[in-house]
Amino acid sequence: QVRLVESGGGLVQAGGSLGLSCSASGLPFSSSNMGWFRQALGKEREFVAAINWGGSVTYYADSVKGRFTMSRENAKNTVYLQMNSLKHEDTAVYYCAADYPPQIGVPRTAPRYDYWGQGTQVTVSS
Repeated sequence: QVRLVESGGGLVQAGGSLGLSCSASGLPFSSSNMGWFRQALGKEREFVAAINWGGSVTYYADSVKGRFTMSRENAKNTVYLQMNSLKHEDTAVYYCAADYPPQIGVPRTAPRYDYWGQGTQVTVSS
């Protein structure tokens, strides 16, 4: 079975930082494109960041550019999302996603990934 488990969510003040991790198992992680998405209460799921299997291509939503950094460590089957300068509007459930086999050489920014984690809550207080 494919399993994606997010961790690191919590409550943080506006302007603060938080780091998320996603541990993957049951799939060829080093051959999988990975993404982070988020869904605020009452809103649709939206793209946050994505990275290709080798880590050479990274995309970010305009709303998080310059504040969030996505990375991966294939030897640990783990992807990360470092979130800095957090804003109240970043409050959402954050989901890790895996795409295997990737059909294109760059990661998708649309929520069309094959596998999803259960999500971790990030709350930014104002």
